[in-house]
Amino acid sequence: MAIISLGSMAFDAIETPFGKVDKIVGGSGTYVAYAASHLTQPIQQISIVGNDFPHEEIDELQKRGVQFDGVEIVPDQKSFFWSGKYHLDMNSRDTLVTDLNVLANFNPQVPETYQGAEYLMLGNLMPTLQLSVIEQLRKRPDLVVLDTMNYWMATAMEDLKKVLLKIDVLLINDSEARELSNEYSLVKAAKKILQLGPKFLVIKKGEHGALLFNEDRVFFAPALPLEEVFDPTGAGDAFAGGFIGHIDHTKNISFENMKTAIIVGSAMASFCVEKFGPQRLKEISRQDIDKRLSEFVQLSNFNISLV
Repeated sequence: MAIISLGSMAFDAIETPFGKVDKIVGGSGTYVAYAASHLTQPIQQISIVGNDFPHEEIDELQKRGVQFDGVEIVPDQKSFFWSGKYHLDMNSRDTLVTDLNVLANFNPQVPETYQGAEYLMLGNLMPTLQLSVIEQLRKRPDLVVLDTMNYWMATAMEDLKKVLLKIDVLLINDSEARELSNEYSLVKAAKKILQLGPKFLVIKKGEHGALLFNEDRVFFAPALPLEEVFDPTGAGDAFAGGFIGHIDHTKNISFENMKTAIIVGSAMASFCVEKFGPQRLKEISRQDIDKRLSEFVQLSNFNISLV
C-alpha cells in the first residue's frame, strides 16, 4: 500500500548564523517526501505549486517513488514562499516574509488512485485542508499522523480541535504543547492533549530529543549531539517523514514500534540540519541512515547493576 502525504511544496529564503540562501526548495510536503522515500515507497503526494516550481525537483522526487497525481500545478501563479532568519541558538527565528501565492486558494483533492492508502501524513497546513483530506477518504487509514504549529492554535483553534478528534498521532514541539494545553509541565500537557483526541503524542524538544506519550506510557528519545547545525528549517518535517516512513516500512503501529519510529525520525532530522534546505536528505544513502541509527543506540545504551 502507500502513504498519503499532504503538505506544502514551496520556496524558502533562509538566513542562519552560518550562511544565507535567497531561494531554495522547501515546504513541509517536500521534506516529508524526501525523508520517507528512503524508508518506503510510494509516497502519494497532495500539494499545490506554481509554474515556477522546478521540473528537475519534480523529476527527482518521482525517481524516489513520490507520486504526483494529487499535486496541482497552477500555470499562471507562483509557489508558496517563506523567508526567515534564525538566531544564534537556532531554536528561535523571525519570519520575514510569507507569500501564500497558490496556497491561498488550495483545495486539496484526493485522487482515485490514492484511495485505500494505509497511512496518512497531514503536514503542517491550515486545519481545514487537513480535515478536507481526511473526509475525502472512503476507508479510514490504519494510522493518521498530524503535524501542526502554534500559528494554527492562535488563529484556527476550533478547526484544529475538529482535526484532533480524527487523528491517531500528533507531532508538536514543547512550546506548542504548552500553548495547546495551557500547562507548563509537559507531562500535564500531554494528559490534556490526549483528551482532545490523539491516541499518541510526540513532543519534539529540538536538540534535547523527543517524548512519546500514550495513555500512561512515556518514552524519551535522545537527540544526537551535532557538531554543526546549518539550517533547522524542515527538521520537524524530516522527523515526520522518517516517523511515518518507518511505520509504513514495518506495518506496525504499536507503542513499541513507535519508539523506533521516533529514533528514525530523529535520525532524518539530524541529517536535514547539516545543509540548507533538503539537500542533505537527497545525498544520504541507506548505509548512512543505518550508521546514524547505530549512533543513536550507542547514545543511550548502558548496563547497570543495582546492588
